[in-house]
Amino acid sequence: MLDWQDLQVFLEVARHARLSDAARRLGVDHSTLSRRTRRFEQRLNTQLFERSTHGYRLTPAGERLKSHAEQMARHADEAADSLTDQNLRLEGQIRLGVTEGFGTWVVAPLLSAFCRRHPGLTLDLLALPRVVNLSRHEADLAITIERPGNPGLVTSRLCDYRLKLYAARHYVERHGAPQQLAQLGTHPLIGYVDDLLFSEQLNYLDPLLSPQVQQVAQTHFALRSTSVTTQMMATESGAGLGILPCFMTAGRDGLMPLLEDEVSVVRQFWITARQEQRQLARVRLLWDFLREALAMNQDFLMGRHDRLVLPDDVE
Repeated sequence: MLDWQDLQVFLEVARHARLSDAARRLGVDHSTLSRRTRRFEQRLNTQLFERSTHGYRLTPAGERLKSHAEQMARHADEAADSLTDQNLRLEGQIRLGVTEGFGTWVVAPLLSAFCRRHPGLTLDLLALPRVVNLSRHEADLAITIERPGNPGLVTSRLCDYRLKLYAARHYVERHGAPQQLAQLGTHPLIGYVDDLLFSEQLNYLDPLLSPQVQQVAQTHFALRSTSVTTQMMATESGAGLGILPCFMTAGRDGLMPLLEDEVSVVRQFWITARQEQRQLARVRLLWDFLREALAMNQDFLMGRHDRLVLPDDVE
């Protein structure tokens, strides 16, 4: 008979190309996980993984076992979920993936109210400067800046948000501010690293610059970063001009918006989950909470209000 713990270990390794990633998720060291995987193969007398310097890749037998193990894990989640509902108390873990800036400045404060309401739940918030991969089970649900194209995901538009062009007040006092869009390229700019963009939705500056300026990127960018938080701190320190979300700049008196009539970028956030995860009560609960909490903060996200409203504030 297969041991469920062995199957859980197998499934975690199967979901991650690198053994170190699976070991980190399971809370064990790399060598222990390697030994457990080999012992499992020996008990089955079947090779489940092809090992190389690039990581672990499933053999055809491993692929077949993964399909069964995924189904067993889903049934286990559903069973625990239904039993939890019987006791009228939600328990367990939810892992939410979200972009770094939105996760840090908006979602984390909102989730404080969710945690107080549901003390039996544990939240893992992955606030990352990249897209969380749901198909590799990195999270139970995710908030993304573009609509996922995977038909196996349940997806809904979550909210709109606005970005504006900002500069530090002391920068404007020393160097002045552009009076029209054509002058934007005469100032040092702050933005993303082009070849590390995880979505074209983050390419705010290029459409605003003349073709001549775009051709010599190294001359008009003072600083580039994969982190929007780093970009905001650099802008606030006076390194140059940056396009930033209004939800990050609210209440920061050291920053001032520029060219508001010409630079107003509107983007969307989408909430998405795998079909089987979306059916879990704890995931549905967080999904609905986020939709309601962000609906009441639409003015804040669009830069029309300077304070994030926490759900507890209106109860």
